[in-house]
Amino acid sequence: MHQVDETIVVDAASSDGAIEEIEAELPDVRVLRLSANLGYGAALNAGAARANGELLLLLNPDTWALPGAVEELAQALAEAPGAGAAGPKLLNEDGSTQQSVRGFPTPWRLATEYFFLRWFAPRSRALNAFYAAGFDHASPRTVEWLVGAALLVRRDAFEGVGGFDESFFMYDEEVDLCYRLAATGRSTIFVPSAEIGHAGGASTSAMPEAMYLEQLRSHLRFVDKHRGRASAERTRRMLVWAMRLRSVVLRGTRREISRSGARWAASGPAADLIGAPVGRSETASPS
Repeated sequence: MHQVDETIVVDAASSDGAIEEIEAELPDVRVLRLSANLGYGAALNAGAARANGELLLLLNPDTWALPGAVEELAQALAEAPGAGAAGPKLLNEDGSTQQSVRGFPTPWRLATEYFFLRWFAPRSRALNAFYAAGFDHASPRTVEWLVGAALLVRRDAFEGVGGFDESFFMYDEEVDLCYRLAATGRSTIFVPSAEIGHAGGASTSAMPEAMYLEQLRSHLRFVDKHRGRASAERTRRMLVWAMRLRSVVLRGTRREISRSGARWAASGPAADLIGAPVGRSETASPS
């Protein structure tokens, strides 16, 4: 049976008192206090640097492991020596499955998402590769990337690619990590026998507009980093029109957020938008 040797909680300058409760109620937990919130990837890097194990279990604060989940992930990695990371089936609070298996973002794949094209053919690789063409999340498989709420990674693979790229403040940091692991020949595997609950959005719901814009910025950063500045600029122009369409089709808060997205995407070239973070908040703290 896999043994959890240590638990490290990284507090990114939170002020809600939660970290003091953890220290009082869980004395065996190591707390790492950061002086500022530099983003989710930066917090995980800091925690990983102080961990001792050969395997690193990276968890969002809004997750909970079901019995045997960590053991299943560790066993999957033991049986797949070429894999660098393994992820579980994520469950919503009602026990339903979260769609966590994804494909790497490209300008076209992002267009299928933001122009609603994937809804026309959810099982099509052409129109829904970003969401793994409607994969049923019932079978183990090698994937491009997994939603990073819970990932078990080999320390040597993680350190071999330099950990998380801290220029991704929030969103796409796990996409970038899986992409760089794949570039070194280390795959990412989905392990449905391991189940971990994930509230989903619990740490970002207080600032939905800022977090949505941060997600768009992270998409642009990923495309710029791995496909070049010209592709990023094409993606930015696509997002302008996609956000305008969504501001017509959607209603309520989602309409207002789409309008903000359209204004943001049209406010400058991709190079400027990538370099101008829009979502900095203790609400998004990884503690």
